[in-house]
Amino acid sequence: MPAAQRVVTPCKVNLHLGVHAEKDAKGYHRVDSIMLAVAPCDTVAVEDAPALAVTHEPPLLVPAEKTTTWRAALLLAEALGKKPGVAVRVACEIPEKAGLGGSSADAGAVLRVLAARWGVDPLDPHVVAVARRVGADVAFFLDPGRPALMVGAGDELRETFPELAGVPIVLVMPPGEGGSTKAAYDEFDRDPADPGSYEPMCRALRAGDVAAIAANLRNNLAPAAERLMPAMGEAERWLHAQPGVLGAQVSGSGSCSFAICESAQVADRIAREARDVHDWWARATFSLGAEGKFC
Repeated sequence: MPAAQRVVTPCKVNLHLGVHAEKDAKGYHRVDSIMLAVAPCDTVAVEDAPALAVTHEPPLLVPAEKTTTWRAALLLAEALGKKPGVAVRVACEIPEKAGLGGSSADAGAVLRVLAARWGVDPLDPHVVAVARRVGADVAFFLDPGRPALMVGAGDELRETFPELAGVPIVLVMPPGEGGSTKAAYDEFDRDPADPGSYEPMCRALRAGDVAAIAANLRNNLAPAAERLMPAMGEAERWLHAQPGVLGAQVSGSGSCSFAICESAQVADRIAREARDVHDWWARATFSLGAEGKFC
């Protein structure tokens, strides 16, 4: 039987998030999403067990059977005709309800580990199909080492870009219960905003131009999310005003904002001030490549 396996999975920030007003037959918005992997990271460990078991540390507030990790393991086993006899343990460092994709990252990591254990390429169409069933961002985390454009409901890979590792980034999140994706989309539906084009960001990523990437950050869901959680908007505006910040915005539906910085020293300074002066959660970090060496 395979030995226990462990994988470290990053979270993500949205360099571009364009939500369209129209919805598909399932009621999902059309979404254009360009994601970039960053630390912090969760660690997912998988080993043989009599039956499927999933645990998170610290524990989540939902039953194991309701988690994306459980669903990912169960659906992949069904798709490949395998018995889901594994124990999955997730050590969580990615904040919840932050817009950083923690649950999707965990599901993607589980799919990668189980695909390897069961002799399937993580990018095999069966695995990708399961990732899309589990959640909108999960397919990105099958290969998070490169920025990627996802379309459809945010679950269809359209393009990957050259690695963009080592860009200094700071994450800042005000205290509170965190952002609710459903509530943000409901608020968006009351006054939909133009999604804009993702092409300027794509061009910047193809060229590896960090200044252009920072200048073209876009998230048309952020105003709706900020109306529900004004402290989120305060943190984003504060980031924009900091010396050495090239660009800043909310990630996903929040409540975490991020800034692309001129240097690691700038990111460190901003993180310290966010924690010490404003009592916000903050972390200076970097964008990650395939090696994930900053996790």
